[in-house]
Amino acid sequence: MGKLIKEQEEGGRLHIESPLMGESLVSRALLASQGQREVFRMHPDVNVLKIGGQSIMDRGAKALLPILDELLKAKEQHKIILMTGGGTRARHIYNIGLELGMPTGVLSKLGDKVASQNAEILSVLLAKHGGVRIGHGDHLEQLTMFCQLGYLPITPGIPPYGFFEHPAEEGMIPPHRTDSGAFLLAENIGAKSLIYLKDEKGLYSDDPKKAKDHEKLEFYGRISVSELAALNLDDLIVERPVLRFLKHSKCIKQFQVIDALRHPEHILAALNGEHVGTIVYKDE
Repeated sequence: MGKLIKEQEEGGRLHIESPLMGESLVSRALLASQGQREVFRMHPDVNVLKIGGQSIMDRGAKALLPILDELLKAKEQHKIILMTGGGTRARHIYNIGLELGMPTGVLSKLGDKVASQNAEILSVLLAKHGGVRIGHGDHLEQLTMFCQLGYLPITPGIPPYGFFEHPAEEGMIPPHRTDSGAFLLAENIGAKSLIYLKDEKGLYSDDPKKAKDHEKLEFYGRISVSELAALNLDDLIVERPVLRFLKHSKCIKQFQVIDALRHPEHILAALNGEHVGTIVYKDE
């Protein structure tokens, strides 16, 4: 344990001897010196799967139940935590909040409630198979234990910024929504993989649902985060902050986006390390 050091001048500060003693924590040189440390990975065998709200949950039983069947197969072979999106109801509440002039932090809290509803739905549907809903930050150090005991933990995808949400670069909609929450959790528990379950094969040069000529869209099966950022696409299949997170990540080196709606079997394939969608990877 570092010894206590008292500055000599009158009213001097009391320090605990350490490499950070007296530092402001904003020095570029100091921060750069910390970048090469190996990061402890709390759950290196746990896979984070984010299930889309609008792309999957909002479509009801016909879309959701086959995916749940595949997830139950997958949990027998892999450790998994499910994270839920908000979907159409989140967009609706954002719209109401925007009309009322609500600030971004309030919109974030409102969206969190919808993602939480979807987590509750999944936990009920999967209850007899070990589905258990956990809250933001609750028992995350116990994820491996949950999985080893046969549980399937489920949590809302919205990160708990709430009133502390970052101001959006453009507009008012919270920039850190459920895709961001999934990445942040995966990064900070040192997860084995991060997979987004969507309703498209992966990343295209534009939104396939809106494009007039689907055939002319370019599909990106594998792309680096810097290459993707340089394309400056008008639309993305994941939230833009996810790209920034990947650029600076210490544990997560890539994520994969898959079409779980049309191909539920791709869930197990992706968990097994197969390339079945779009892989966005960190530049080395």
